[in-house]
Amino acid sequence: MNKPDYTFEQSAHAQGYLRVAGVDEVGRGPLAGPVTAAAVVLDPDHIPEGLNDSKKLTAKRRQALLEQLLEHADVSVAHVSVEEIDQHNILRASHIAMIRALEGLESSPDFTLIDGNMIPRGLTLPSRAVVKGDALSLSIAAASIAAKIRRDQVMWDLAQQFPGYGWETNAGYPTKAHTEALQNLGVTPHHRRSFKPVHNILYQE
Repeated sequence: MNKPDYTFEQSAHAQGYLRVAGVDEVGRGPLAGPVTAAAVVLDPDHIPEGLNDSKKLTAKRRQALLEQLLEHADVSVAHVSVEEIDQHNILRASHIAMIRALEGLESSPDFTLIDGNMIPRGLTLPSRAVVKGDALSLSIAAASIAAKIRRDQVMWDLAQQFPGYGWETNAGYPTKAHTEALQNLGVTPHHRRSFKPVHNILYQE
């Protein structure tokens, strides 16, 4: 099983870039809640053992890794609201979240590794898009962990205010229980109105 490594970062360092940020987003697919991105600049001398795509790690392992990252790396997390998702579209919103996360770093990176196949519009830093980057690059894997933990926390908090949708476990994704709750309990202010299942309930004949 291949694990992410530091090759992409080393290649950027070899070109003279000093601060390489990995960027990833989480929350494109849910029907509710923000889309969240994280940017992480690792300290090459203190890379936590076991960094991987957040989906391949247990919640406990993610939490332990994030604590190590916060100690040694520059970590920034940013959200884009449901209103903004509905105003733009989910792809654009996830790119805005990525740019916000980069802007939130303590010091500006000089190169970015972006998870996916597109460089966000408006990103002026030298960048490289890495498909399945969270499984290939340690910096992007670190960003995937930070973004997932923070977004899950947001959804857990929202679940306390809007019980019945199961957000504390489904994080707003369209599980069977969530879709049924949407039918039975209706649409909350945290649902994405531009997403078809939500839109259809709002505008049922």
